[in-house]
Amino acid sequence: MMLDIRCDIQSGTLAVVFGPSGAGKTTLLRILAGLTKPDSGIIRSGDTTWYDSERGINVPPQQRSIGFMFQDYALFPNMTVEENILFGGDGKDRAYAGSLLETLQLTEFAKRKPMHLSGGQKQRVALARALAHKPQVLLLDEPLSALDAAMRERLQGEIAHIHRLYGGTTLLVSHDLNEVFRLAHNVVCLEHGKITANGDPKQVFSDTSISGKFQATGQVAAIDKEDAVNIVTVITGNNTIVKIVAFDDDIRDLSVGDRVLVFIKAFNPIIKKI
Repeated sequence: MMLDIRCDIQSGTLAVVFGPSGAGKTTLLRILAGLTKPDSGIIRSGDTTWYDSERGINVPPQQRSIGFMFQDYALFPNMTVEENILFGGDGKDRAYAGSLLETLQLTEFAKRKPMHLSGGQKQRVALARALAHKPQVLLLDEPLSALDAAMRERLQGEIAHIHRLYGGTTLLVSHDLNEVFRLAHNVVCLEHGKITANGDPKQVFSDTSISGKFQATGQVAAIDKEDAVNIVTVITGNNTIVKIVAFDDDIRDLSVGDRVLVFIKAFNPIIKKI
């Protein structure tokens, strides 16, 4: 994978690395974690240099303050939930492991092994294990891609909650625009190993034009108040962004995350919750 990237992520933010398959998203995370060595470049976290090709610095993964949650979760099948989490830390801090179990609503599953857990429960265990050694940077490689829509939406909320609790920097890989709009403070768009856009999701993806004549279903990604009207951002099933102008009465029962139908009636765009 050829990567040519220069990027700064503000400490404490939740940033999403967005792009199609093969864009270099996972490779970027592996480089940051020290699992893949780049040909050249510099990687810094705060005042600490993790990699510098010219100075011969390459800090090993275990010495980088990183928690890595893999796409397939990579839980140890021979360990219980609690043992998996303890392994992610120093193996001794049961009090902190217990607090993670409680925060992620896993206490009742502490003695179970992964084979007896649902997909959503495995996701939470993997997230807890990644947080077990209190990392400065949390790397999440498409953690929700294998889940159904309802579970994915619920766990997006849990990821946002965990990010606020632990107070570090989170980099989440995704190719789902709904996920970007719901979670990201900052989005880094990758294509063919290069950054094509970087910034606030609404600024990066928004188009100033209002939607033309069509009918589509999608999910509400954002509702922004502008003077006497609201701009409702809807992401359709094929990752197309649609913007609808709506009055307060039109969106009285509408919230971010709702499934909606957008259509044209009498030359006016109409948005309807479904």
